[in-house]
Amino acid sequence: MEILISNWSNVEFVPKKYIFPLESRPGKIEFPVCHDIPLIDLANNHPTDTIQQVIRACQEFGIFQVINHGVCENLMDDTMNIYKEFFKLPGEYKAKFYSNDINKSCRLCSSTLSYDTEEFHYWRDNFTHHCYPLEEYIMTWPNKPTKYRDVVSEYSIETRKLLYKILDMICKGLGLEKGYFEGEVSKTNVISVNHHIPCPNPSLTLGMPVHSDPNLITLLQQCDVPGLQILKDGKWIGVQPIPHAIVLIPGLQLKVISNDMFITPVHRVVTHAKEARTTIGVFLGPSPKSLIKPATTLVRTEPEFRVFTYSEFLKTFTVVAKCDAEFALSHFRNKI
Repeated sequence: MEILISNWSNVEFVPKKYIFPLESRPGKIEFPVCHDIPLIDLANNHPTDTIQQVIRACQEFGIFQVINHGVCENLMDDTMNIYKEFFKLPGEYKAKFYSNDINKSCRLCSSTLSYDTEEFHYWRDNFTHHCYPLEEYIMTWPNKPTKYRDVVSEYSIETRKLLYKILDMICKGLGLEKGYFEGEVSKTNVISVNHHIPCPNPSLTLGMPVHSDPNLITLLQQCDVPGLQILKDGKWIGVQPIPHAIVLIPGLQLKVISNDMFITPVHRVVTHAKEARTTIGVFLGPSPKSLIKPATTLVRTEPEFRVFTYSEFLKTFTVVAKCDAEFALSHFRNKI
């Protein structure tokens, strides 16, 4: 069977390797949509209020959506269309980028990087590449669709600006020194796109593993097909796609830096029976040797976490904890 699901056609049933055990299946297809997830207008004329909205969202939900964010709607549409076109390209061309090597700066895979050894496969193809510094990586990107490099480079620049704008707001809201999130702590900038073809039976499989983001902060552009869910109060709830809104998720490194004030939500993706779903994620993360610790000004008595390098955390998160965020964090919590 063809590995990349974007190369499949006329799929009539879910292959056995994609059928999850009963306890891991989403089961029912209809899930409640959470209408309480904060929607923040960044064009608000009261910046102090907006900053406090962002801080509250990070503390209470660990996820929020922003509008009037400065990323041009036409650019968002063009980028989404570029990726939809990319996944429709002939398999021979996409095969040039296929790799399960995590160290490759531009790679296309299916399910996860552990495709060859995992017990069950996720219903997705994923295309990931680095995008900063732009001049260092752009020549490794696809040259098809024709405008890929022009459109995605502009998108990378504009979304990076937005992420730093949000980090600056968090910086001010927490009372941290100016520029706290600049430099090594946000050096890695990756774009990661998930594509899910229609699934004959969405109740049997998942489009993405249950996980929390291990990086610093995540930006997500959804399409109009729902699928993203967060675990809230023990129940899975949907994150409603809002046209041209952008989803922000504080990663586990922000949770540590905030001295456990912030939430990094557990989330997953379910599939859709009739429509394909494509989402664009932009991730800011520390450099491997970056030292992560709670910000000194947020520690009243003892810090919740010890100092660690980001590479140390990632190894624990992926190898030891198998992407279980709380188990991974327990290795770095101070025993108070």
